[in-house]
Amino acid sequence: MTPRFGKPPQMDRRYTLRPGAYAILPRDGRLLLTRQDAPCPEVQLPGGGIDPGENPLQALHREIFEETGWRIARPRRLGAFRRFTFMPDYGLWAEKLCIIYTAMPVCPHGPPTEPGHTAIWRTPEAAAHELGNPGDRAFVLRHGTSG
Repeated sequence: MTPRFGKPPQMDRRYTLRPGAYAILPRDGRLLLTRQDAPCPEVQLPGGGIDPGENPLQALHREIFEETGWRIARPRRLGAFRRFTFMPDYGLWAEKLCIIYTAMPVCPHGPPTEPGHTAIWRTPEAAAHELGNPGDRAFVLRHGTSG
């Protein structure tokens, strides 16, 4: 069974399943993260939704590049978690299935191409403190120093 983090689902609400791929990206003792400015500022593991026709690894590579400007290598799946939340960008209540990987950030290609995102580096301890959702924090605390 996939663990759930955050608030339990509201029984009277309908949720749309939204699978996504996210990564812990260690390099030289720090983690590559993204800061999203809107709809409210939040530090996140880079990644996002899996588009129709994509597999999780394709989505992972695309999303990390869009949100950080970096290319990655050797992705390895760590696990997954669910969280129930409102997604203001899409105007929907979602059951997010967050598939978590670890990968090596190998090559920067410039700033993020996704508007409102900034690539930032943090120690695993600082990342665990700053990340915006408890599932991301739990994975970083468990796997943040391994590559």
